[in-house]
Amino acid sequence: MKSLILDSATKNLYCALVIDNEVVFEEYISGTNDHAKRVVDVVDKACKKANIKVLDLNEVICGIGPGSYTGVRMAVTVCKMLASLSTIKMKTVSTLLLMSSGSEGVCKASIDARRGNSFTGFYKNGEKLADEGLYPNDYEPFNCDSYVNEANFKVNPILVLNKAIEVENPFIVVPNYLRDTEAERNLKHD
Repeated sequence: MKSLILDSATKNLYCALVIDNEVVFEEYISGTNDHAKRVVDVVDKACKKANIKVLDLNEVICGIGPGSYTGVRMAVTVCKMLASLSTIKMKTVSTLLLMSSGSEGVCKASIDARRGNSFTGFYKNGEKLADEGLYPNDYEPFNCDSYVNEANFKVNPILVLNKAIEVENPFIVVPNYLRDTEAERNLKHD
C-alpha cells in the first residue's frame, strides 16, 4: 500500500509517503503564505525518493483544516485532483489531529486564528477529547501533557493513516474552515 499524506493548513507544508507501513519520505517545509508554489514539487520529490510515479499511489490522505483559508485549499485541491483523475482513493484527516499525532498523553493542538483566538483541538493519543473549535488562546478545559502549534508539531504518519476517513466522492470534499473568511465577515457587517 502506497499512501501519501499532505497538509498545507499551517505554516509548515507537511508531506509523507508511507509504503506498507514504512515511512519512506517525510518533510516539513516552513513557509509564509507560499505553499502553492511548493505543494506539487514536494509530492513529486516524495515519489522520486521512493522510485514510484504519482499514479502508483493507492491513496492520498489530506489534512482538511482548520487553518489558513488559502493554505488549507492547496493540499485539498491537489488530493482532490489526484483522486478525481485516477483510481487513487482519497481520505481526509483533521489538521489538528495530524498536528497532535506525534504527542503522548493529552495534547492541545492550536493554529493561530488572530485576535487572541486559535483553532484548537484536544486529543489523547489520537482520540478527540472535545470538539475542535475557535477558542480564546488560553482556553484549556483539560490538563494537557503537551502543546503543539503550527510551527512545532511532529506527525506520527502511521497514526494519521489509521485515523483518516475515506471519502466516497472527492468532488464534494470541502475544507474545514471553522469560521467564515474575513471577506465574508466584512460583507455581513456592511
